[in-house]
Amino acid sequence: MGHLTGFHVALTASRKTDDMQALLHKQGATSEVHSMQGTVAADPGTIAEQIKQGLERQVDFFVFTTGVGVDALLESAEQIGLYKEFFLQLKSSSIIVRGYKALAALRKVGIECDIISDDGTIAGLVPQLEGIEFNGKCVVVQQYGAPSPSLDSFFEQNGANVIHWLPYVHYPPKAEPIERFITELLDDRFSAVCFTTALQVKSLFTHASIIGEKNNLVTQFSKGTIAVAVGKVTAESLLEEGVHRIITPEKERMGAMVIELAHYVKLKKET
Repeated sequence: MGHLTGFHVALTASRKTDDMQALLHKQGATSEVHSMQGTVAADPGTIAEQIKQGLERQVDFFVFTTGVGVDALLESAEQIGLYKEFFLQLKSSSIIVRGYKALAALRKVGIECDIISDDGTIAGLVPQLEGIEFNGKCVVVQQYGAPSPSLDSFFEQNGANVIHWLPYVHYPPKAEPIERFITELLDDRFSAVCFTTALQVKSLFTHASIIGEKNNLVTQFSKGTIAVAVGKVTAESLLEEGVHRIITPEKERMGAMVIELAHYVKLKKET
């Protein structure tokens, strides 16, 4: 008998859900998929316009958060014949990086980074920015489908002129299935919810805010349903929404996430 026997778990992913469900079932749980991922699509016209406008001003700092975002910007610059100009602008600016994929994408084309998040999260990055003069400086922040409230707040408090670039646009799932899922969550239908991306968290809590159920949802994750995050970035997104009881594995893998949940439940049963 697995440690999750009697547990009913919701998965908010859209990929590899069969594999995750198989792992949960081995631990004795039952499961359902309620995808909150939505879709993310490139917006070539917007990317090109952002690069053109960026080249018309002095950008003091670039903040890159994802590898796919870096790649999309570089590819767009090449397509519109402004790769050299954009490359030189990056070289002459201070580069701040959140994740290792963004770091790898920049280094691949010869861009060195000045500040790199110690743990790959925004929460880990912000303290490293303390003491830097941002007042009146132009800061371009590359986002991926969703804003970073804590980063925006930091730059606002320090007087920076922030410009947001979204190479990819996030389209959330349709409202009806999200609403149904929120209702079932608040009815205590699920023992745990496994989140695998920050976008899934944003989709769920943004809609909960729209229908006036965000506070109730936060309470549900505090006292009832267990929030499980595949890694630090997803956990950080839950924290930003007000959820503080979060199960996260050391190794950022889906299998490790299920095992960590089972371990947590086992310890709770023993105490």
